[in-house]
Amino acid sequence: MKIPEKENPANAAKRATRRTRAVKNPPQEKSEKPAAERAKRGAKSAQRGDRSVKIVFLGGVGEIGKNMTAIECGGDIIIIDAGAIFPTEETPGFDLVVPDITYLLENSRKIRGLILTHGHEDHIGGVPYLLNELKIPVIGTKLTLALVDNKLREHRINDVTMRVVEPGQNLKLGCFNVRFVNVNHSIAGSLALAVGTPQGVIFHSGDFKIDLTPVAGSPIDLRAISDIGASGVLLYMGESTNIERAGYTMSETVVSATLERLFSENARRRIIIATFASNVHRLQQIFELAVKYRRKVALSGRSMLNVVDAAEKIGELTIPSDVLVDVSRIKNMRDSEIVIVSTGSQGEPMSALTRMANGDNPAVTVGENDTVIISASPIPGNEKFIYRVIDNLYRKGADVVYESLQNVHVSGHACREEHKIIHGLLKPKYFIPVHGEYRHLKKHAQLAEELGMPAERIFIPDIGNRIEITARGGIRRLEDVTSGSRLIDGEGIEDEKASVVIEDRRQLAAEGLFIVSVAVSGGEVIGEPAINSRGFVFDFHRDYNKEMREVITRAIAGYDLARGSVDELKRVIKRSLKNYIYKKTKQSPMIVPVVVEL
Repeated sequence: MKIPEKENPANAAKRATRRTRAVKNPPQEKSEKPAAERAKRGAKSAQRGDRSVKIVFLGGVGEIGKNMTAIECGGDIIIIDAGAIFPTEETPGFDLVVPDITYLLENSRKIRGLILTHGHEDHIGGVPYLLNELKIPVIGTKLTLALVDNKLREHRINDVTMRVVEPGQNLKLGCFNVRFVNVNHSIAGSLALAVGTPQGVIFHSGDFKIDLTPVAGSPIDLRAISDIGASGVLLYMGESTNIERAGYTMSETVVSATLERLFSENARRRIIIATFASNVHRLQQIFELAVKYRRKVALSGRSMLNVVDAAEKIGELTIPSDVLVDVSRIKNMRDSEIVIVSTGSQGEPMSALTRMANGDNPAVTVGENDTVIISASPIPGNEKFIYRVIDNLYRKGADVVYESLQNVHVSGHACREEHKIIHGLLKPKYFIPVHGEYRHLKKHAQLAEELGMPAERIFIPDIGNRIEITARGGIRRLEDVTSGSRLIDGEGIEDEKASVVIEDRRQLAAEGLFIVSVAVSGGEVIGEPAINSRGFVFDFHRDYNKEMREVITRAIAGYDLARGSVDELKRVIKRSLKNYIYKKTKQSPMIVPVVVEL
């Protein structure tokens, strides 16, 4: 699908207004009065209607990732971000976790657009699943939409309206007037949002830090933020990821200096760098250093290839000619001539770096002349995966450089002093912390209090909360909406709360499995029951198999096969064996009876 070039903000606003008016003003009942008078009466009625603003938290609060917030006013809704997170031990075997969008589906006619603050997975990973069910325009910067476009192509989703915006632009979406503000983050094209509503301005920070010396692009637009604050801010929704860290986040230029030193010190060694594929500015640094030190660059990992291709096409990434080589060619090159840029900075099981560390990457074999630089910090929960990869790389003889050893990565999120600056510039009337686990939200709320905001003007949200905010009435919590997570497994989607699959997988992982096969013919059992087990430790005695067969045989003998059903027979077998195993082992494995009728 084609991503259109930037359009005139005034024209975009006119088109958005025409579209929303078409939805907001449905055909009136037949009347003898002229159409103009009916339209005038309808406009007055709308003005007297509900002008309160409601905010619905569908993801990204009380957790890191799958960010999604909806803002509602009268007959209009805008969605901010549609993220995803990778599964945890609590969701074994699933590919992705995205927000539950039941509330949005129930109010689909009100939705005026999806606004994306930037192109990280925790903000755009759920977009294909959202657009599979909702046909709505998607709004973001050029790089963000290019990354979304790649996802939509993979999911074969077509006919999506994409609207490219830039910092400083305004866009009318129903009763909302959205101003886009440039912020610094670890990916280009990041935005904060000043959402004008009938009750006042809601400022949403997106993910940000204050970097006055970025390696590319412009510094955060503090003047615009200050002007917005001077005009009055009703509510500030601020990200909270690094709120526990004192001071300021280091500038990206610090990483640039460290990488250059490492290139110089490892002139005769092969260099492998693992970083976030979406960190285009970091990739640009690596390409420039490769040229300076006369190395070629090989990309390893599908997402790395996709992001580099998308960023180069739209001009966000400049790749010098003849620098890129296919990773299949590096076996014929000297170590000093190549730098490999790889995915896997979070220790993802199937990533390129993890496969290198495990020795099963067909293109790259790690050895004693390799220096591996992990240019990323661990996302909470990924630490053990990353350190497992580091251990395996050391075992193969490589030298490994990572964040706790040298400044090879800086965060894209603001620390406490930066948060104080934004609070001071905005001077909001009310505050809601977002984008963080509960402790992050609590710490950010405490910071707002330290800066002079009354506690009654601060709200700490949970997923599913729906609040109403007015300039005079303040914040009021309404009834919660249907919310939670949807689990993606291949082409299937599971509701986390109602998922039997999750419970089955948890039980299999924790307790193991027994399969009992029984053959029945003419109302009688033929032969002995067959018992197979997986993932279960037998240590109570040696005759367990014999005793279990006896338990099953006795249970069947007490059951009238001629009158009963096969399903009831399965329940009898399952109940009797479960009781026996628990009595002997205090464990409850999954038991699957199979009855074969001959």
